[in-house]
Parts: sequence; C-alpha cells; structure tokens
Amino acid sequence: MEEKERRRVQAQFRHHSSFRQRERESFQKGESEREGFVIALARGGAARTMAAAAGGGVMRMAAPWVLACGFLLCLAGFPGAEGAIGVNYGMVANNLPAPEQVVSMYKAKNISYVRLFHPDTAVLTALRGSGIGVVLGTLNEDLQRLASDPSYAASWVATNVQPFAGAVQFRYINAGNEVIPGDSASHVLPAMQNLESALRSAGVTGVAVTTAVATAVLGASYPPSQGAFSEAAAPVMAPIVSYLSSKGAPLLVNVYPYFAYSGSAGQVALGYALLSGGAAPASTTVADGGVVYTNMFDAIVDATHAAVEKAGVQGLELVVSETGWPSGGGGDGASVENAAAYNNNVVRHVGGGTPRRPGKPVETYLFAMFNEDQKPEGVEQHFGLFQPDMSEVYHVDFTAGSSS
Repeated sequence: MEEKERRRVQAQFRHHSSFRQRERESFQKGESEREGFVIALARGGAARTMAAAAGGGVMRMAAPWVLACGFLLCLAGFPGAEGAIGVNYGMVANNLPAPEQVVSMYKAKNISYVRLFHPDTAVLTALRGSGIGVVLGTLNEDLQRLASDPSYAASWVATNVQPFAGAVQFRYINAGNEVIPGDSASHVLPAMQNLESALRSAGVTGVAVTTAVATAVLGASYPPSQGAFSEAAAPVMAPIVSYLSSKGAPLLVNVYPYFAYSGSAGQVALGYALLSGGAAPASTTVADGGVVYTNMFDAIVDATHAAVEKAGVQGLELVVSETGWPSGGGGDGASVENAAAYNNNVVRHVGGGTPRRPGKPVETYLFAMFNEDQKPEGVEQHFGLFQPDMSEVYHVDFTAGSSS
C-alpha cells in the first residue's frame, strides 16, 4: 500500500478505534444519554427491576446479562449467503503476507467471504477467479464527495469495481463504516444512491450498495423486541432502511459482545457473551415474550431487527459485518481461550438464525484475519485469527458452519 493511502486508512482506523473507546467509557460510566449504547444489566435472583442509578441509566434485570456491545452488524439474505462465514481483511500493519498468499489462506481455510475496508488494487487483483465473495468499503472521508458529486461516484466505480467485475464476486459495496450518528451521517444515503447509479451506468449488476453501522444507532435495546433507533440516528436510519428494502439489499451491523463484557465490571456472564449458553440455567437467559435468549449476539441482532421494523420496514436482512474477541492485549476477558471459544461458537451458531428469525442463517464476518501491529496498543492489536507469519493464533473450524 502506498504511504499516502496507508495514512488515510490509519486515520480512518483511529476514528473507528476512538469510537470504540468512547463506547467502552460510556459503558463503564453508565451514561444514559449515550446514543446507541442503552445497556440492560441484569443480576441473578428474583425477577425484579431496580430503578436506574442516579445519573447512570443502567437497568438491572432478573438474569445476568447485558444487551449491549461496541458495534452491530446485520444478517444477510442474498442468494448464496445461507450459513456462509466471512472474515474481515484489515491491513493496518506493516508486516502482512502478500495478497496472493492471503487469498490462498482464505481458500485453504474454507472461508467463503472477505470484507475489505477500502479498495486495494493488489488485493482485488489477487481475488480474481478465487470464488470468494467480496464486501468492498469506501473510506469514511470519501463519503461527502461521493454524496455530493455523482461524477466522483462514477469514477470510484470505474476505478475500483468495473475493472474487476465478473472475475471478482462482489457482494456488497458499503458506503461508510460506523458514521451514524455523527457529522458524516447525512452523507451516507446520497453516497449510497450515487454509487448504486454509478454501478448501474457501468453495467455492473447483482452488487448491492449498503452501509455498516454500530450499536450507536440504537436508543433502546432491552428487551430485544423493544429495540429502537435513537433520536439522533432515527432521522438518518429510517430513510436508509427504506431505501435498502426497496433495493432488496441488507443492512450491515457490527456486533461486539466483548466490549459489553469487558466494560461491565463483572456484571455480564462470560458464557452469555461467549455464546456458551446453549444449556444455560434460567438465571443466565433472557425471556422476551415467547422467546428465550441464551446469548448476547442473538439479542443484539434481534434488537436491531426490532428497530428496523419500528422504522416502518419489514423483512430487511441484516448481515453481521464484524464480530470478534481479542486473544490478548490486557483487556478483561481477552485471552486465546475465550477468543477461540467465541469465534468457534459464532461459526457453529449463526446457521440456525436468531429467536426472532429462527432458521434464517445470519451471514457473518469475523474480525479479523490478522493481528495488526499498527493499531493502538492493547486489545485492538489482538483480534486476528492469524499472526502475520500466517500461523494460527488459535484454530477456527470454518467447516462447522456448513453443518449448522
């Protein structure tokens, strides 16, 4: 990657990383006004609801769980997506293998899809003929120009998509990552519209245009059936989900139970965050009407489904574009054992759907392929499934999802 481009990508990651840090701090402080980070904390014992602590806004319910995390991602439903698992290919590092080697790793490990956070000609060239489905992102800093200048959107497609169309199996173009709510939120929908028009004009078909959001879009999340967009996000999200529905495209959501667990000061059951609750006792499950939640992943996804429906859209597909667990870095619960448990549980679990959408597989992208040494020190450097030398940090059985 050229140095100028590397600086641009690192700047976008710093935005992403600082967003995660603010979410963690919000959880720890219990700030009730934090848009999209409405937390429901629960303790075991009698079924009771306690008043939120003064200035806190932290609700304690009847079971040890937390319905919140750093980011959300959706579940997919385009043809061929059923039960497939992808992995995010981050490149904020100076010691990664060549793209051709990385693509060979994806194929050897039976990883069906890859998500790229920005266009990279070398990576897209390596993906030619691979059969791997590709999610291609735009840089957040390009959103304003993509939204205001159709010719720039046309140039973006002509440079980054059209030369590879056919040989590379593009699934989605995602316009922006985790910018809603925020200063760039108003640019997302017009950028999506201009990119969709540019794809159509270029003769590129079968590629949906969408965006990726975090849990910051949620203003209510407990119980999952009461999920709703926040006052700050709703004016932006309502037209976006309506547009996606009209195009048959999914919404992408980043889902991170880890950050809810690590920021909960021991109030979140580890098994609930790790999806280890299939045979959990009642004290570690959440009843919501006629359904029961045994893990935070499902609760987050279904809270987002509920929010979309409250915005007036039925049946919109969600794709979980990021989810993962750090294997080190000093954070609470950050260990190889927990990371291996979480990611393997996700792979086995998502083929069965969620309580709100039983039997509907959730297209899911683990974060991330490699540990990346140019991210901030701490857990952010330890989300990789592999070391830069291509050795496993821990084993993930990607074939397990096919039998879910």
